Amino acid sequence: MTSALTVRQVRWRYLTLYGLRWLPTGLTIPVMILLMQERGLSLTQIGLVSTAQGLVVLALELPTGGLADALGSRVVLVTAWAVSLLSLGLFAVADSFALFFLVWALQGVYRALDSGPLDSWYVESTLAADPDTDYEPGLGFAGTVAGVTIACGALLSGGLISLGPVGPVSALTVPVLVAAALQAVALVVLLFLLVETGPARGPGTLRASVAAAPRMVGQAVGLLRRSRVLLALVSVELFWGFGMVTFESLLPIRLADVVGDPERAAALLGPANSAAWLVSAAGAAATPLLLRWLGAAPAAALLRIVQGVTVLGMGLLAGPVGVLVAYLACYAVHGASNPLHLGLLHRQVDGPYRTSVISLNSMMGQPGFALGAVLLTALADRRGVGTAMVVGAVALAVAAPLYLPAWWAGRRAAPAAARPGDVPVAVRPGDVPVEAGPGNVPVEAGPGNVTAAPAGSDPRDVQAAGSVVSAEPHRAAP
Repeated sequence: MTSALTVRQVRWRYLTLYGLRWLPTGLTIPVMILLMQERGLSLTQIGLVSTAQGLVVLALELPTGGLADALGSRVVLVTAWAVSLLSLGLFAVADSFALFFLVWALQGVYRALDSGPLDSWYVESTLAADPDTDYEPGLGFAGTVAGVTIACGALLSGGLISLGPVGPVSALTVPVLVAAALQAVALVVLLFLLVETGPARGPGTLRASVAAAPRMVGQAVGLLRRSRVLLALVSVELFWGFGMVTFESLLPIRLADVVGDPERAAALLGPANSAAWLVSAAGAAATPLLLRWLGAAPAAALLRIVQGVTVLGMGLLAGPVGVLVAYLACYAVHGASNPLHLGLLHRQVDGPYRTSVISLNSMMGQPGFALGAVLLTALADRRGVGTAMVVGAVALAVAAPLYLPAWWAGRRAAPAAARPGDVPVAVRPGDVPVEAGPGNVPVEAGPGNVTAAPAGSDPRDVQAAGSVVSAEPHRAAP
């Protein structure tokens, strides 16, 4: 069944669903640690149960991406949001180490399933409505929506907590119950708004899709072997994940050092976190301007360097004002970087392998962040938090040259599109072709793309097959 939606309708539905996806997250962020402590878990136990999410995401990220490419975004997203609802419900009543471990494991399943399919549906549906349209601005607006909804959810959570307990329900549990109710509403809205593009699938599709998922993943990995551009873009995520430890984990420690009082630092971090999501949203809204002024690849490379400078400021500036200003600047850059990076990735692959490649990109951030968490915290213990932040800043900045292959390929594509006898293709800065060659996986024909198909291939063989408490719309955001 092919969607008859217009570009405007696709974007409106995408942004609506994106906001509904992140609003429950905003509600649970302020209470997740405090609620587990209220239910009797020590900080050590909280650290242990949280590892369940990372382990599950690392194990399922690629298989679920391949399943989404084979089965379609709608089914996978519905499953993901249903798992999120189950996790929120269990989170509201959990009172033991084992139950909280199960909560975080379910969140890992949710994150793995949810990673990529909504973005892929938006891109595919937009191209189906108008192959010549730009979809990067929509990805940027999604970052804006995510930042605003998370900030609003956090503020709403604080307001609910201030009202105190409701009958037998503790004040810290109320936001979780409201988040669960909103997740149920989001699931219903998803069923109505997300119209899958492509051929209709019969009852036997699920079995065939599960069997096809490993092949989809293998083809996606094959794309990395054949495309230096894709390999370089995915490698950026390793450095990005490593450097994110500075502003996601080390910032509270750095602020406490500067202020000299952990409690006062915690009081400052509350409004600072809300403000960070808002400036991240503003940064994402600047994506269309960056595309016009610089192009996707040059802008993405420049932002990697700028983000390194902001983290350097967090590590070296004296006084809480300087640290917090650098922190907000870091999140503004982070919000602008995400849609540019995702847009470059999407332009390298066609529909059948799109979500698998996005999942590969997301998965690369997991070992990067884990390595940064081990090395940078150890360095902070021995040499100070400021020194650790300087190292993290360097890691962020040195990833900038990895965008050069995308930029060079885009420049080469411009004169190639104007050769006699070729069909004109509009090439924008940062667009990257996949070179034709035996065995190459085809990419969709569209602005900035050069279509390549395997020699002797049959077009019918190329068929179009998607945390509760996580606050990372990068893969969807900071």
